[in-house]
Amino acid sequence: MMTHTDYMKLALQLAASARGNTNPNPLVGAVIVKDGIIVGTGMHRKAGEPHAEVHAFNMAGEQAKGATLYVTLEPCSHYGKTPPCALRVKESGVSRVFVAMQDPNPSVAGRGIQLLRDAGIEVEVGLLEDEARLLNERFIHNMLTNRPFIRTKYAMTLDGKIATHTGDSKWITADAAREDVHRIRHEVDGILVGIQTVLADNPSLTTRLPENYGKNPTRIIFDTQLRTPLDANVCNDEAPTIFVVGSDVTEAQKAPFEALGKTIITAGTTLEETLETLHTHGITDILVEGGGAIHSSFIREQLVNQYIIYVAPKILGGANALSPVTGADVDFMREAVDVKFSSFEAIGEDLKIIAYPKGDN
Repeated sequence: MMTHTDYMKLALQLAASARGNTNPNPLVGAVIVKDGIIVGTGMHRKAGEPHAEVHAFNMAGEQAKGATLYVTLEPCSHYGKTPPCALRVKESGVSRVFVAMQDPNPSVAGRGIQLLRDAGIEVEVGLLEDEARLLNERFIHNMLTNRPFIRTKYAMTLDGKIATHTGDSKWITADAAREDVHRIRHEVDGILVGIQTVLADNPSLTTRLPENYGKNPTRIIFDTQLRTPLDANVCNDEAPTIFVVGSDVTEAQKAPFEALGKTIITAGTTLEETLETLHTHGITDILVEGGGAIHSSFIREQLVNQYIIYVAPKILGGANALSPVTGADVDFMREAVDVKFSSFEAIGEDLKIIAYPKGDN
């Protein structure tokens, strides 16, 4: 017999299946159970479309009366592109609701739950809350900071090198790990590199998954002097591109890029300010793919929210082989940035490590 935890796990799995499609909205799943039988399931599939609870209630129909609802995020209590889910839950006739976590938006947190309790519905909050918070780490960060969630990613050899001294890096990891990266690209709003990466590699920064599945993220290029060649791959029409430039870049320099439909924004006085500007352009999370100086900037300013590191079973050696993080030297080990490991996963013959800044999550 399935338990309350089992039903909430199913709701979390449903929510996770929509990764990459709901931004800027959260991932949400819902399960309705009556007399030990699942009578309705749903997830939020895409921003602007019905929420998870609506799909579940449409499936359950009259069987929702007296049933129990399991939902991964507090039902919304405000009008947006869709009506408040809390009202739909209230009118459904369910007798009990399990909510994994409250809405992280401080201005609305708890209102949906209170609306249900005021209607006489029993509400329990916190079932698998840690899992629910991890699932929506991007959304939570957006709500609390008005900045994109930053994932920094690199692939390196066992001795910590990302390329030879000549810059050759194809390929450090095998096919399976590279496909995993493209899956992540599908999930995020933006992918960010610096001008040196554009000039050295001429990357496309698009999503290439089997059967042409997946969406392309917005390409974000940090190019202070706007030196990107107009025939570079990031200037094609495969995906939107935002150039972040310095304040001394002229309108004449910008004109040919804008004629290609590219967006140009001026960098803020701080990296944090620039991220806030990118958030106003609809970028809720960013995959930072390099190079070393870009990684260093985000890490040293404590703006990285998640580290995604692929380690290949290779040893490159060499005094001048390239490292994933460069920037200014430090004098003492106590100046190192501390992280904590979250997970280790074999991806083909390579190892994938997920880590977070120490003290987060």
